[in-house]
Amino acid sequence: MAIVILFARSMLAAVFVVAGVAKLADREGSRRAVADFGVPAALAAPLGILLPLAELAVAAALIPTSTAFWGAVGALVLLLLFVAGIGANLARGRRPDCHCFGQLHSSPAGWSTLARNGVLAAVAAFVVWRGLEGEVGPSVMGWLGALSTAQLLIVAGGTVVLALLAVQWFFLFGVLRQNGRLLARLNAVENRLAAAGLAPSENGAHQTSGLPVGSPAPAFALGDLDGEEVALDGLRARGKPVMLMFTDPGCESCMELLPDVGRWQQQYEGKLTISIVGRGSVEENSADASEHGVENVLLQEDWEVADAYEVDATPGAVIVSPEGIISSPVAQGPDEVEALLAQAVGEHAQLPLLQSTAGHAAHEDTEPTGPKVGEPAPEIRLRDLEGRHVSLEDFRGEEVLVLFCSPECGFCQEMMPDIKEWEAAPPDGAPRLLVVSDETVEENKAMGFGSPVVLDDTYAVWDAFDVSGTPAAVLVDAEGRVASTMIMGSVEVLELIKSGRTAA
Repeated sequence: MAIVILFARSMLAAVFVVAGVAKLADREGSRRAVADFGVPAALAAPLGILLPLAELAVAAALIPTSTAFWGAVGALVLLLLFVAGIGANLARGRRPDCHCFGQLHSSPAGWSTLARNGVLAAVAAFVVWRGLEGEVGPSVMGWLGALSTAQLLIVAGGTVVLALLAVQWFFLFGVLRQNGRLLARLNAVENRLAAAGLAPSENGAHQTSGLPVGSPAPAFALGDLDGEEVALDGLRARGKPVMLMFTDPGCESCMELLPDVGRWQQQYEGKLTISIVGRGSVEENSADASEHGVENVLLQEDWEVADAYEVDATPGAVIVSPEGIISSPVAQGPDEVEALLAQAVGEHAQLPLLQSTAGHAAHEDTEPTGPKVGEPAPEIRLRDLEGRHVSLEDFRGEEVLVLFCSPECGFCQEMMPDIKEWEAAPPDGAPRLLVVSDETVEENKAMGFGSPVVLDDTYAVWDAFDVSGTPAAVLVDAEGRVASTMIMGSVEVLELIKSGRTAA
């Protein structure tokens, strides 16, 4: 038992040392994380420093036998505070960046973060419990001193092996994360090609997710939350495209999308009919739908309609034309569903024009479809680095410079000192800056923009603005119309940023 207690103390001490040192190395990030968790701004700065100092003090107290009990008490108190703060934010639907280990590892707080802190709190509680019984385990130095030379060599060798494994895991994690981003980009490209009917299969034919684009949409008739039967023909009779969104009450991502679905149904009522095709009982679906104002909720008995449309994951969505033709590949996941919606309602990001008789995509031309000066700017509604939705409509009434960049773009990185200088002291009448980027939240935070940054993982907004490379920028006027040509290149973009105008 003494060795178990010593191991528990050592593990807690290691965790708190890494967390404390990493937070001190990124004090601004720690301050921002404390504020994001709901601490008043006046207290966020001092707590951003006091918290890592408290973690280091706890780690130091856990090592000597004389202070191990109080170190365990401190660890338990801190971990319970973390659990309470994370739980309270999750209960309110918020997922602030935890910044748990500074820049070594930082991600939006979620149930896994809550579980990790809960497990560590249980370990700390175990040490406190044994300490109340008068058993805190041996001191680290005393335990090492009692080992023979052979045992010391074994311990040293095991420590080296663990350290090497940790380093290997760190680099492997980096490689996997990079590959994951590349796969996400390839998937986004494939989805865009599929939406245009251009995705090749191995035998040279075209292929898409779900039913082929241009094929007849399977008919169905399902009961709604009031027990009334609603058929696909009835949804199509309104003369607009129909977006069928497949959900499940046990799908967390589906539930997170419901507030957006309620808003989409109202905002795009004149352009698109959105219908939820869910499963489960009326009781399971009605409460959430009512809370968020979601209409057109239809319930399948099992997965019969999803199977007919070859939708095998939730949330999933597909567009059916007013003529009853499949007009898009299946979008799977919240980001793809949002991108599909943007395509369905955007003025410059239209779905493929279909020939109902042939079932193939037929485009009027292959010229770029980016917006022209004087035209309404394409819609931008994406999540920022804190997970909040930011819309171009939020800036209505003032000029906005939309900057397209990427953390992996060397020219974008070279521009950052000039942009930060401009952000610190913008000239009178300067436009607001809205950055549309890709890659991860952490990489974009590291760039250090002071202006809002939104992430376009599917590149739907890039396509709508016809952006072919970075950096690129375009000016949008106070009425939401395009006020400049699309500017490419770091020198030209900086000139546009500083002047706020360019030749049309």
